[in-house]
Amino acid sequence: MIWKRVAVGLVVALSLTAWVRADEPKTTATTRPSAPAIPDEPAVASGIKSTNPKLQQQFLDRHTGFAKDKEEALKKGPIQFVLIGDSITDGWRGGGKEVFAEAFGNYNPYNIGIGGDRTQHVLWRIDNGELDGLDPNPKVAMIMIGTNNLGNPSNEAIENGIEKIVQEVHEKLPQTKILLLGIFPRDHEATSPRRARIKDINDAISKLDDNGKTVKYLDIGDKFLEPDGTLSPEMMKDYLHPGAKGYQIWADAVKLTLDELMK
Repeated sequence: MIWKRVAVGLVVALSLTAWVRADEPKTTATTRPSAPAIPDEPAVASGIKSTNPKLQQQFLDRHTGFAKDKEEALKKGPIQFVLIGDSITDGWRGGGKEVFAEAFGNYNPYNIGIGGDRTQHVLWRIDNGELDGLDPNPKVAMIMIGTNNLGNPSNEAIENGIEKIVQEVHEKLPQTKILLLGIFPRDHEATSPRRARIKDINDAISKLDDNGKTVKYLDIGDKFLEPDGTLSPEMMKDYLHPGAKGYQIWADAVKLTLDELMK
């Protein structure tokens, strides 16, 4: 993989992509951002809107706001659990709020999920301080990212982006174990082309598992599905974002593995 560095003037373009809806097609590839970063594929730039300062500011406000979240959490003691991802992780603050407190509250958690994020946004945020100052290192970081990258026709690019996030978390937090989740299912029908792509991507990133020494991979996607493989609106109203029931299933599905990694 070749990770390219690009000019700082492209921050606006990167930041705005955070608010493209997850169910809208995207052309963005996945590569490691520097400050800022744009993917390697030359076709990407034409699909990015960089003229809305409001959206840019919203992204930056969320990013800088995490420093305050981190500071408040550290006042309570060491942060033991970090959650990294997009709107699905961000949703622990919404539909999953009550479940979150009960399931993870005793780990003094720090959630850095931002709605709309793709792998390159997460990498930029890691590069720009969101995991800095966590000493001692948290025991576990749970990562679930990639669904917003499905507008990119290259599965390999998405896989590489997820792998790079794992690498960078290890660089920032060398004593932290990673609970890497497979991308959750989306779309109502089991025959959705995106379901097939998600399976292929998950199969690839599952190979990052080293028997839990530093990375434990877990695919809990089937737990959200009906017996016939469909995704019900009761579970995910928009066939993408879990409701309260989905967050409870998520918490229950990772509990044993998380408890083991916390030891």
